[in-house]
Amino acid sequence: MLQKSCSDESRLTVLHLVQPVEGGVARVVTDLVAAQVRAGLRPVVACPPDGPLAAGAATAGARVCAWQADRAPGPRLGREVLTAGRLVRACAPDVIHVHSAKAGLAGRLAVRGTVPTVFQPHAWSFEALEGRAAGAAAAWERFGARWSDRILCVSESERRTGQRAGITARWSVIHNGIDLGRFRPTVGDAAASARAALPLPGGIPPDVPLVVCVGRLSRQKGQDVLLRAWRTAAVGGARLVLVGDGPYGDELRRAAPPGVLFTGSSADVRPWIQAADLLVLPSRWEGMALAPLEAMACGTPVLLTDVDGARESLPPGHLPHCLVPPEDPSALAAALTRLLSDPALRADLGRTAQSRTRSVFDVTRTAGSVLRLYQELVGQSRPTTRKRTER
Repeated sequence: MLQKSCSDESRLTVLHLVQPVEGGVARVVTDLVAAQVRAGLRPVVACPPDGPLAAGAATAGARVCAWQADRAPGPRLGREVLTAGRLVRACAPDVIHVHSAKAGLAGRLAVRGTVPTVFQPHAWSFEALEGRAAGAAAAWERFGARWSDRILCVSESERRTGQRAGITARWSVIHNGIDLGRFRPTVGDAAASARAALPLPGGIPPDVPLVVCVGRLSRQKGQDVLLRAWRTAAVGGARLVLVGDGPYGDELRRAAPPGVLFTGSSADVRPWIQAADLLVLPSRWEGMALAPLEAMACGTPVLLTDVDGARESLPPGHLPHCLVPPEDPSALAAALTRLLSDPALRADLGRTAQSRTRSVFDVTRTAGSVLRLYQELVGQSRPTTRKRTER
């Protein structure tokens, strides 16, 4: 159980309840709590211990406690709700910030509005489902909104998707941010060195284009569409690398054309991004994907599908070159062919993407906006402290 020390008493306490614990959600939460620690808050992360989030959040300076929870709703939901409630009582947070659909379900059922609650969907669960399951998920989100003091979306398009589903809420839109100190362009010969250091069979000559897809191997990320497009694109000797792991891994490996490399999960995606000539993410749905922001901050151009957050991620002049309809392998193949055959265009796209991303998507700015949201919800006037006598 969590115990507060005397030094914690004056610090704004935020409990982050999180499931899933890998991929973009884990990176978003880790970067956010690191910025909150630097700002003087007391972030606590409750999550399943068997993924990279727990270790990453602890390294970032957050207090971490185990919350055993499956990714999807199931027969253990009741126990997960009870455990979440115990953690909330032990932590006594000023704000609870619940991340993604499962934590949003369990956390809001546990708290039911008794603590200021921020729900961040990280893309809507009903977009991942079909038929009755999608209808049930949307119905829950409409109902659960009553226990959300604020629903925090990472893009205007994500908010509009929620509104179209009939969710009535107090909304905030705060774009994802990335750690610009970690994701930065390579200088001089560093790009060639990064490529030479990659664990690729036979290596890749400097004049061979390298295309990288970073993301969980899942239906959401659309790697199956990418593999179909890769078979028909005129990409010459270009190489395609899929960085990540997930439930679709075996199926994708069976469907992959010869020469496509699967790296498995990677604790640090920066070498792949910095060595790539192009990052592709053919998602079926998103809120605002993190990997393209990381790539653009490094000066690597991106090719995305037109899902929530994509248009807001890209500089306006990139839309004709870097955005295709989701689930359209023909359009994706044509865009790959165009970009891989034009190094000058890729270089120009990389430069403009780097400039905009580094000026707009800084995680420090994101964390500051989230802090102001917390302050609003708890009636806070000072940046990082709250007198307990105000309760």
